[in-house]
Amino acid sequence: MFRTLFFTFTHIGIFTIGGGYAMLPLIEREVINRGWISKEDFIDLFAMAQSLPGIFAVNIAIFLGYKLKGFWGSFVCAMGTILPSFFIILLIALFFSHIQNDIWVERIFKGLRPAVVALIVVPCINAAKTIGLSWKTAVIAITAALLIWLVGISPVYIIVAAAVGGLIYGLNKKKY
Repeated sequence: MFRTLFFTFTHIGIFTIGGGYAMLPLIEREVINRGWISKEDFIDLFAMAQSLPGIFAVNIAIFLGYKLKGFWGSFVCAMGTILPSFFIILLIALFFSHIQNDIWVERIFKGLRPAVVALIVVPCINAAKTIGLSWKTAVIAITAALLIWLVGISPVYIIVAAAVGGLIYGLNKKKY
Protein backbone atom coordinates (compact mmCIF):
# COMPACT_ATOMS: atom_id res chain seq x y z
CA MET A 1 0.00 0.00 0.00
CA PHE A 2 2.84 2.43 0.81
CA ARG A 3 4.38 1.87 -2.60
CA THR A 4 1.04 2.52 -4.28
CA LEU A 5 0.56 5.72 -2.27
CA PHE A 6 4.07 6.93 -3.09
CA PHE A 7 3.81 6.23 -6.81
CA THR A 8 0.31 7.67 -7.04
CA PHE A 9 1.40 10.97 -5.51
CA THR A 10 4.69 10.97 -7.43
CA HIS A 11 2.67 10.56 -10.63
CA ILE A 12 0.47 13.47 -9.58
CA GLY A 13 3.51 15.60 -8.69
CA ILE A 14 5.25 14.93 -12.00
CA PHE A 15 2.35 15.49 -14.36
CA THR A 16 0.72 18.59 -12.96
CA ILE A 17 1.80 22.13 -13.62
CA GLY A 18 0.33 25.12 -11.85
CA GLY A 19 0.46 24.22 -8.18
CA GLY A 20 -1.85 22.44 -5.79
CA TYR A 21 -5.13 23.56 -7.27
CA ALA A 22 -4.07 22.32 -10.68
CA MET A 23 -3.29 18.96 -9.04
CA LEU A 24 -6.74 18.74 -7.52
CA PRO A 25 -8.59 17.02 -10.41
CA LEU A 26 -5.87 14.40 -10.68
CA ILE A 27 -5.76 13.79 -6.92
CA GLU A 28 -9.55 13.59 -6.81
CA ARG A 29 -9.75 11.12 -9.68
CA GLU A 30 -6.98 8.89 -8.33
CA VAL A 31 -8.18 8.63 -4.75
CA ILE A 32 -11.90 8.32 -5.50
CA ASN A 33 -11.47 5.83 -8.37
CA ARG A 34 -9.24 3.64 -6.19
CA GLY A 35 -11.92 3.65 -3.50
CA TRP A 36 -9.59 5.15 -0.92
CA ILE A 37 -12.10 7.85 -0.01
CA SER A 38 -15.62 8.95 -0.91
CA LYS A 39 -16.36 12.13 -2.85
CA GLU A 40 -17.93 13.70 0.25
CA ASP A 41 -14.86 12.87 2.37
CA PHE A 42 -12.66 14.29 -0.37
CA ILE A 43 -14.56 17.59 -0.21
CA ASP A 44 -14.00 17.64 3.56
CA LEU A 45 -10.28 16.97 3.06
CA PHE A 46 -10.20 19.70 0.43
CA ALA A 47 -11.71 22.19 2.89
CA MET A 48 -9.32 21.17 5.68
CA ALA A 49 -6.28 21.39 3.40
CA GLN A 50 -7.30 24.88 2.29
CA SER A 51 -7.71 26.10 5.85
CA LEU A 52 -4.13 25.30 6.86
CA PRO A 53 -1.01 27.25 6.01
CA GLY A 54 1.40 25.65 3.61
CA ILE A 55 1.31 23.99 0.25
CA PHE A 56 -2.20 22.85 -0.61
CA ALA A 57 -1.22 19.68 -2.47
CA VAL A 58 1.09 18.58 0.34
CA ASN A 59 -1.59 19.29 2.96
CA ILE A 60 -4.15 17.16 1.16
CA ALA A 61 -1.57 14.40 0.58
CA ILE A 62 -0.72 14.39 4.29
CA PHE A 63 -4.39 14.21 5.31
CA LEU A 64 -5.13 11.43 2.86
CA GLY A 65 -2.02 9.45 3.80
CA TYR A 66 -2.87 9.75 7.48
CA LYS A 67 -6.45 8.65 6.89
CA LEU A 68 -5.25 5.59 5.00
CA LYS A 69 -2.07 4.54 6.82
CA GLY A 70 -1.36 6.85 9.76
CA PHE A 71 1.90 8.73 10.22
CA TRP A 72 3.92 6.77 7.65
CA GLY A 73 1.15 7.11 5.11
CA SER A 74 1.33 10.88 5.59
CA PHE A 75 5.09 10.84 5.19
CA VAL A 76 5.01 8.70 2.04
CA CYS A 77 2.27 10.79 0.40
CA ALA A 78 4.05 14.05 1.27
CA MET A 79 7.35 12.82 -0.18
CA GLY A 80 5.58 11.56 -3.29
CA THR A 81 4.09 15.01 -3.80
CA ILE A 82 7.21 17.05 -2.97
CA LEU A 83 10.08 15.12 -4.58
CA PRO A 84 9.08 15.42 -8.26
CA SER A 85 8.79 19.20 -8.02
CA PHE A 86 12.03 19.40 -6.08
CA PHE A 87 14.00 17.49 -8.72
CA ILE A 88 12.34 19.30 -11.64
CA ILE A 89 13.20 22.70 -10.11
CA LEU A 90 16.72 21.45 -9.40
CA LEU A 91 17.16 20.53 -13.07
CA ILE A 92 15.72 23.85 -14.21
CA ALA A 93 18.08 25.70 -11.86
CA LEU A 94 21.06 23.85 -13.30
CA PHE A 95 20.18 24.90 -16.84
CA PHE A 96 18.34 28.19 -16.19
CA SER A 97 21.04 30.42 -17.62
CA HIS A 98 20.79 28.51 -20.92
CA ILE A 99 17.01 28.71 -21.23
CA GLN A 100 16.33 32.00 -19.45
CA ASN A 101 15.69 34.04 -22.60
CA ASP A 102 14.65 31.21 -24.91
CA ILE A 103 11.60 32.15 -26.98
CA TRP A 104 10.40 28.53 -27.04
CA VAL A 105 10.30 28.32 -23.26
CA GLU A 106 8.30 31.57 -23.13
CA ARG A 107 5.84 30.24 -25.72
CA ILE A 108 5.44 26.94 -23.85
CA PHE A 109 4.56 28.73 -20.63
CA LYS A 110 2.14 31.06 -22.39
CA GLY A 111 0.43 28.00 -23.83
CA LEU A 112 0.23 26.32 -20.43
CA ARG A 113 -1.52 29.23 -18.71
CA PRO A 114 -5.06 28.59 -20.05
CA ALA A 115 -4.75 24.89 -19.25
CA VAL A 116 -3.74 25.68 -15.67
CA VAL A 117 -6.74 27.99 -15.29
CA ALA A 118 -9.02 25.18 -16.47
CA LEU A 119 -7.36 22.76 -14.04
CA ILE A 120 -8.20 25.16 -11.22
CA VAL A 121 -11.76 26.04 -12.30
CA VAL A 122 -13.00 22.48 -12.90
CA PRO A 123 -12.45 21.24 -9.31
CA CYS A 124 -14.11 24.39 -7.98
CA ILE A 125 -17.21 23.66 -10.08
CA ASN A 126 -17.16 19.98 -9.04
CA ALA A 127 -16.85 20.95 -5.37
CA ALA A 128 -19.75 23.40 -5.73
CA LYS A 129 -21.91 20.65 -7.22
CA THR A 130 -20.92 18.14 -4.53
CA ILE A 131 -21.74 20.44 -1.61
CA GLY A 132 -24.98 21.55 -3.27
CA LEU A 133 -24.02 25.19 -3.67
CA SER A 134 -27.14 27.18 -4.45
CA TRP A 135 -27.32 30.40 -6.43
CA LYS A 136 -27.80 32.31 -3.18
CA THR A 137 -24.53 31.03 -1.74
CA ALA A 138 -22.77 31.29 -5.10
CA VAL A 139 -23.46 35.03 -5.01
CA ILE A 140 -21.38 35.22 -1.82
CA ALA A 141 -18.44 33.47 -3.51
CA ILE A 142 -18.71 35.59 -6.66
CA THR A 143 -18.95 38.80 -4.61
CA ALA A 144 -15.89 37.80 -2.57
CA ALA A 145 -13.91 37.05 -5.73
CA LEU A 146 -14.88 40.37 -7.30
CA LEU A 147 -14.00 42.29 -4.13
CA ILE A 148 -10.55 40.70 -4.12
CA TRP A 149 -9.97 41.03 -7.85
CA LEU A 150 -11.50 44.39 -8.73
CA VAL A 151 -11.46 46.35 -5.49
CA GLY A 152 -8.24 44.91 -4.10
CA ILE A 153 -9.59 43.92 -0.68
CA SER A 154 -7.28 41.52 1.14
CA PRO A 155 -8.49 37.90 1.16
CA VAL A 156 -7.84 37.91 4.91
CA TYR A 157 -10.68 40.41 5.42
CA ILE A 158 -12.97 38.36 3.21
CA ILE A 159 -12.21 35.19 5.20
CA VAL A 160 -12.79 36.94 8.52
CA ALA A 161 -16.05 38.47 7.27
CA ALA A 162 -17.22 35.09 5.97
CA ALA A 163 -16.35 33.39 9.27
CA VAL A 164 -18.21 36.04 11.27
CA GLY A 165 -21.18 35.89 8.87
CA GLY A 166 -21.30 32.10 9.08
CA LEU A 167 -21.12 32.21 12.87
CA ILE A 168 -23.93 34.76 13.11
CA TYR A 169 -26.03 32.79 10.61
CA GLY A 170 -25.42 29.55 12.50
CA LEU A 171 -26.29 31.06 15.88
CA ASN A 172 -29.49 32.62 14.52
CA LYS A 173 -30.48 29.40 12.77
CA LYS A 174 -30.15 27.44 16.03
CA LYS A 175 -32.48 29.82 17.88
CA TYR A 176 -35.36 29.20 15.48
